Amino acid sequence: MSKYKKNLPWFILSAFCFAAAAFFAFALIGYRVIALLIAGVGALILLYLFLPKKLRRILTVLIVLGALILCAAEIPIITAAKGTPEFAADYLIVLGCGINGSSPSLSMVNRLSAALDYLNTHPACIAVVSGGQGPGENMTEAACMANWLTANGIAPERIIEENRSTSTEENLTFSLALIPNADNARIAVCSSEYHLYRAGRIAQRLGVSVGGVPGRTNLPVLRLNYFIREGLGVLYYSVFGGI
Repeated sequence: MSKYKKNLPWFILSAFCFAAAAFFAFALIGYRVIALLIAGVGALILLYLFLPKKLRRILTVLIVLGALILCAAEIPIITAAKGTPEFAADYLIVLGCGINGSSPSLSMVNRLSAALDYLNTHPACIAVVSGGQGPGENMTEAACMANWLTANGIAPERIIEENRSTSTEENLTFSLALIPNADNARIAVCSSEYHLYRAGRIAQRLGVSVGGVPGRTNLPVLRLNYFIREGLGVLYYSVFGGI
């Protein structure tokens, strides 16, 4: 039996990985990290078939080391994702994310739903909705969030719009500037669960300790995609600065 016939199942598995990666990358929205991960598995299968044994061992060590580092980065992210539901805030900063024209994206709806529950539970809390206007957006993210909250029963006087920010750091910096006596106010941040750790670290660097209100990502595979992406992001910012 030739080497190629013997390894035919592995070639088929590798091709399946590339096909699945293409599906996640181009047929679905928001699954790019999962797509890259699956494509990487397909590439690794081919490498293991053709590399000499010594190089395969080195590659295995590198893969295990990388996986351990990523797992270590994920631990505080997963811990922070629980939020601090017992924290009673004076102000809730709701971090924006992409909108589709004038409609909130799925991630934004998840965040807004969590914010709505929190505001209804804490009727004295003021919401600071934070986000500017990006490409493909017909209004600022702040305006979109304010519209959604008022449509779901939150009084307009309980909402402050921060409409200039384009990043998490700007979200927090500009929002804190709108909060009277922010140094002494009790402040919570509402964002997607996977994002709370980084948001909390940035707030800490800005001199503010915040509570966390998690917007749960509904789709399990999408949630996994975002947690892996966030872990890679935390590693990047830990090395190059930013948190």
